[in-house]
Amino acid sequence: MKILGIDVGGSGIKAAIVNTKTGELLTERHRIPTPKPATPVAVAKVIKEMTDHFNWTKAVGCSFPTTIVKGKCIHTGNLSKDWLNVKVDKLFKKETKLPFFISNDADLAGVAEVNLGAGKNEKGVTIVITIGTGIGSGLFFNKKLIPNLELGKLLHSNGEIIEFYAADSIRKKEELTLKEWALRFDELLEYTRVVFSPSLIILGGGISKKYENFKEYLETDVPIKVAKFKNNAGIIGAAMYASKRLKD
Repeated sequence: MKILGIDVGGSGIKAAIVNTKTGELLTERHRIPTPKPATPVAVAKVIKEMTDHFNWTKAVGCSFPTTIVKGKCIHTGNLSKDWLNVKVDKLFKKETKLPFFISNDADLAGVAEVNLGAGKNEKGVTIVITIGTGIGSGLFFNKKLIPNLELGKLLHSNGEIIEFYAADSIRKKEELTLKEWALRFDELLEYTRVVFSPSLIILGGGISKKYENFKEYLETDVPIKVAKFKNNAGIIGAAMYASKRLKD
């Protein structure tokens, strides 16, 4: 099935038409900068611009950077406080006149990776961690998604939310070396190991491209793989999610 997948991020909104059986992008990926401020009205207009770019007239899958329950934001995430309690699927449908299937970005990146990517041969507990503006996470057991795991919202020992300590945006903001940042991130990986005993952790997000340069600083003894689809995982997973919802 061919589905338009859209991935809403803190810095950019990306989309492509996807073959949901293979994960192949059937078009060039199109990117539009996330508006500042990223209010619901402003983002909805970009979503309309995106669907128009592809001349898309059918259902759309969309990954969104916060906890989504039945299409509604139950946390503000890293976009704008105005998103709290917004029914994102209804908002985008109203703007585009198209049906939208919305879920958490890390969950949907994980859908792509555990079914077609780095975790396709893995059984047991797999955790996908996306590192970018914030820290997202997806929890899977034997490829079945257990939605809305938010490792990034855990409290660090200093009492702050850990994504404010170990996200890639913090590395850039505080001008940390890769080693300094990796030692911080390793604390989250170790906590994840203790609590969930995963058989595999898959790393996604922009900094995962630098994994070979920082893996030596990670001491957690859980097998780690880099997301096969890298920054396209959210697009692919969103399309796969919409395809499944249409069949249900």
